[in-house]
Amino acid sequence: MLFNYLKITLAVLKRRKFFTFISLFGISFTLTILVVATAFMDHLIAPGYPEINRDRSLYIWNIKEKDTKKGGQSSGPISFSFINKYVRTLKTPAKVAAATIPNSINIYLNNSKLNVYYRYTDANFWDITSFDFLEGKSYTQQNIDNNDFVVVINDHVRDEYVGKGQSAVGKMIEIDNVNYRIIGVVRGCPITRLQVSSDLYFPYNTYKSDLKGERYRGTFAAIILPNNPADLSKIQDEFAQVASRLKPTLGDKWFNPDKIYVSADTYLTSFTRQLKGDGENSGKSIFFTILFGVTFLFMSLPAINLININMSRIMERASEIGIRKAFGASANTLVMQFVIENIILTLIGGVIAVFLSLGVIYYLNHSGLIAYIDLSFNWKVFSIALLVSLIFGLLSGVYPAWRMSKLQVVEALKN
Repeated sequence: MLFNYLKITLAVLKRRKFFTFISLFGISFTLTILVVATAFMDHLIAPGYPEINRDRSLYIWNIKEKDTKKGGQSSGPISFSFINKYVRTLKTPAKVAAATIPNSINIYLNNSKLNVYYRYTDANFWDITSFDFLEGKSYTQQNIDNNDFVVVINDHVRDEYVGKGQSAVGKMIEIDNVNYRIIGVVRGCPITRLQVSSDLYFPYNTYKSDLKGERYRGTFAAIILPNNPADLSKIQDEFAQVASRLKPTLGDKWFNPDKIYVSADTYLTSFTRQLKGDGENSGKSIFFTILFGVTFLFMSLPAINLININMSRIMERASEIGIRKAFGASANTLVMQFVIENIILTLIGGVIAVFLSLGVIYYLNHSGLIAYIDLSFNWKVFSIALLVSLIFGLLSGVYPAWRMSKLQVVEALKN
């Protein structure tokens, strides 16, 4: 029985090539867009090289001051002294790392200009992250205490400076009229790893600005690693108590802050808090609302199109339904045929989407559009999307098929 249904269905799909092509295009396009978009989102939020501890770390990116009376606000990264005074003094964390927000600079290597990103970090930065050192090693607290002018570079800078695969450790490199000794070379990571990516890494002792000031604001962010994941909430509570005792900075007649907001968040919360721009709220609800809305839009438009195609496809086959009923086909038989057609179309579209998604992801990973990007196929998201498409297909096919199967033979043959 099932074999007969499949045989009839394949024959119909082959005969009605236009509707088959449009249906497959709608299903495969929807699934491909959803899977690739999810791969990007997963890449932005989930742990990955070299930030493999992201899901068990806390981040302090930003501090915000508000003037609730006049409505003004001011926000920005935290200062190095803020990290030393209010973050490193926490008792629960295993380690606290400090790193500046990345900046870009032009350097000149072998008579050519190269635009690179750089950041300053402490020695703990290398303990919290998991960079692959292709040669050499990271700088240590001893290097910082000795005021050594050293630098860790990534393989891209190494290849441009000394040649691909050539050793760079021990060589001197001039950056902004200052000579640094290359101490290590790491495998680079994409710029989307916002807190750790860079082309050049300097120890903070080489930072030209004053790091001992008492201001809350600066150019740094803190990464807090607990002894175990269960300590995350303890660290958040401990830091919340510290933050509650902070006093807003002195203002002037134009801006006189009376509230201060700073918190130790998980990566996702710290990410959404930046998007929301409100110190009081994490912004997660808005973020997921937008994410749901975009996902629904991607799924609904092709799904509505698929529903219209299915209805048109079935309505145009009224004469076929009439002939089959004249030869004794029951209503259940006709409905089952259309159900199987929709299932086959969705599954074929899903197979096409798998290959398309893998192809797009492979291209993005190897095209160099975003250096070092490492997108991956998410089978869980694909399975859910395929199931949703299957449900849409069934809903859009069963009802009109049932309506048409109830037509009298004479009436169906007139259409």
